[in-house]
Amino acid sequence: MNHLLKKLTEGDQLMKDEMREVAQALFDEQISDSEIASVLTALRVRGESPDEIAAIVEVLREKAMTVQKTITGVMDNCGTGGDGSSSFNISTTSAFVLAGAGAKVAKHGNRSVSSKTGSADVLEELGISLDFTGEEVEKLLESNGIAFLFAPYVHPRLKRIMKVRKDLGVPTIFNLIGPLTNPVELETQFLGVYRRDMLMKMASVLNQLGRTRSIVVNGAGHMDEASLAGENHMVLLDKGDLIPFTLKPEDVGLSTYPNEAIRGGDAKENAEILLNVLNGQPGAYLDTVLLNAGIGLYSAGISSSIKDGVDRARESIESGRALEKLNYLIDYSKTRKQAMSS
Repeated sequence: MNHLLKKLTEGDQLMKDEMREVAQALFDEQISDSEIASVLTALRVRGESPDEIAAIVEVLREKAMTVQKTITGVMDNCGTGGDGSSSFNISTTSAFVLAGAGAKVAKHGNRSVSSKTGSADVLEELGISLDFTGEEVEKLLESNGIAFLFAPYVHPRLKRIMKVRKDLGVPTIFNLIGPLTNPVELETQFLGVYRRDMLMKMASVLNQLGRTRSIVVNGAGHMDEASLAGENHMVLLDKGDLIPFTLKPEDVGLSTYPNEAIRGGDAKENAEILLNVLNGQPGAYLDTVLLNAGIGLYSAGISSSIKDGVDRARESIESGRALEKLNYLIDYSKTRKQAMSS
């Protein structure tokens, strides 16, 4: 390890197998807190390569909660966070719309880190359990088309690293890799990043992780979601090809709104926003979800275009199917809690 730490601190890029060795040491607690801090700081200062990101993700997933690999055709839609927009829970709300439109969604998420309310906070407020087992995740994906995986429960090896991250107080590689560490074998993904300079890198990482098709987005105003405020920058991964493109809301028949129009609040407020959207209340919140779900459906290959995806997303809400997906998870969680307490 010493020679690899020396390479990192001297600004050298690690080969993928070297980064895997470093990652094994990180997660198996073979190195000290100060050495962990050195690794994270060195990567941040020099800039993380696709090989380094992919290597640390692969090792972390190997040590995560086991989910059966028999599940096929699964996607995730998740952002890195860190955009400072204080928006409502866009990807969480969109996940139910995606499921209502026929996607199979393993929604990976956490409590609030850089925003007011994380996906876990708002789902917990709605009554959804955060400790689904691997077997339950598989069951829910088959029966309901959507399940939630709570990152700290799924990745128990991260506790010590999270403490070091908090002590450092600066962004690290772990601010980027959260959406990549889903233990379910994903075929497709819609990934939001708060750094526009990372679009191609993250698309390359998704390719290394075996995604057949995905879209990475940095939204107008540098949001880690697609935004109605203007031009969204994206990269489509399609069978190994990386294709950059841009999209404005008017391109798919949606109105323009400033990012301030989609601000969220605490868990209770964001739960109300989520329910209002799934009940079809018109406005900036709904249109933002339609845009993001539409891109998600296109990234999964379910729709033929993003415009078609937006139309399918609208139908998912208007038919009540998106809300049914949410209510199924709430009812399932309530039943399992009652069974555990009896």
